[in-house]
Amino acid sequence: MKSARLLVDAFGRIQEVVHEAVDGLSPDELHARLEDRSNSIAWLVWHLTRIQDDHVADAAGSEQLWTADGWADRFDLALPVYDTGYGHVRKEVDAVRVPTGELLTGYHDAVHDHTVGYLRTLHEADFERVVDESWDPPVTLAVRLVSVVSDDLQHAGQAAFLRGLVARRTR
Repeated sequence: MKSARLLVDAFGRIQEVVHEAVDGLSPDELHARLEDRSNSIAWLVWHLTRIQDDHVADAAGSEQLWTADGWADRFDLALPVYDTGYGHVRKEVDAVRVPTGELLTGYHDAVHDHTVGYLRTLHEADFERVVDESWDPPVTLAVRLVSVVSDDLQHAGQAAFLRGLVARRTR
């Protein structure tokens, strides 16, 4: 269970950064971008949460919370229901509009809780299970989860950086 505890801590750090990046921002601030082709805080947090939801659900053999718990309906985005944001261009980034930061953090918190619940069921031997044979070498559960942590931390950091820039603009 040492690996699971380490991952629970890592995902908890992501959750902290997500809240720090989002809490208290207006819709305009959530959707602010450095330039036309960059991502907004809303898009970054939505995307990192979608990736976590998608990848953990796949590894756990469960349905994504995005559809299972009605988050897709609450967000009501003009995107395909299973879209995770991978490969998005400007038009698709623009489509990720949210009315409040609470919607973003609510979805993230639900996915975080699901992730932690799944991690707490794992034993050390589970991390060696191959979850994706389309890569060479095949991807184990351990590698997949570390990949999600890495991707999520990068995007959460980008959102935190962008929040700092947005705050400087409004002072």
